[in-house]
Amino acid sequence: MSLEPQTILITGASSGIGRALALEFSAPAITLALCGRNPERLAETVKSCRSKGAQVSGQPLDIQDRIATAEWVTEVDRQTPLDLVIANAGISSGTGITGNEEEQTRDIFAVNLAGTLNTILPLIERMKLRQRGQIALLSSLAGFRGLPTAPAYGASKAAIRSYGEGLRGRLASDGIKVSVICPGFVRSRITDTNDFAMPFFMETEKAAQLIRKGLKRNKPRIAFPWQSYFLMQVLSALPLAWTDGLLSRGPKKI
Repeated sequence: MSLEPQTILITGASSGIGRALALEFSAPAITLALCGRNPERLAETVKSCRSKGAQVSGQPLDIQDRIATAEWVTEVDRQTPLDLVIANAGISSGTGITGNEEEQTRDIFAVNLAGTLNTILPLIERMKLRQRGQIALLSSLAGFRGLPTAPAYGASKAAIRSYGEGLRGRLASDGIKVSVICPGFVRSRITDTNDFAMPFFMETEKAAQLIRKGLKRNKPRIAFPWQSYFLMQVLSALPLAWTDGLLSRGPKKI
C-alpha cells in the first residue's frame, strides 16, 4: 500500500467534511466511492470530483440501512479493493431529523454510531485477508466530555472515539490502520443550524487538509483545532461538579 491511498470510500460525501475530503483526495488515478442521503447534493460532489480527474461513483444511501450499506461497501471493495474507508456520515438535532427529543436522540445514535458500524464492519474481514487497509472514523471534540448542551450527539461521538481507539490496537497486527478524527466547529450542515458563537471556527477545506495529513502519518487521533482540543482535554480532566453549571448555560441541542 502506497503512502497515499488510491481507492477511497467516503460516507456522507454530499456536504460538509465528507464533500471536502472527496475534493481533497480527487486527482487523476484516484478512485472514489461516495455516498450520501441527498441525491442532488451527492451528484454535485461527484461532478466536482470528476472535474479534478478522479474516477468517481456516487450512491444515494441511508447508512442506517444495514443490509443496503453492507451490500454497497462490499460490492465497491470487490470491484476495487479499498485502501481507505472514511466513515464520515453523521447528524445532530436540526440536520435532517424531526420529532420529539426521544425520536431525535434515537436517530442520532442510529446514524452516528450504528451507521458507522454498518459502514466498516463488512470491510474489516476483507482487509484482514489482504493484510492492509486504513479506516477513519469521524468522532468529535464533543465526545471528550458529556455535554449538557448536546448529550446525545456528544455520547454518540464518544462511543465512536472509544471504539475506534480500541479497534486500532486490535487490528494493528492485521496490517490495518485506524484513525479517529475529532473536529471542533467546522462549517457543515450541522454548524449551519447553530445560532450561537462557535470558537475557533474552521472551513471545511482546511479541515480536509489536516485530516489528509493525519491519515498519511497514521495518527491515532486527528484532533483540531488545537485550541479547542486543549480546552476539551482540560474540561474532561476536571470534576464534573466544577463544570456542569458553566456548560449547562449554553444553547440546548440533543
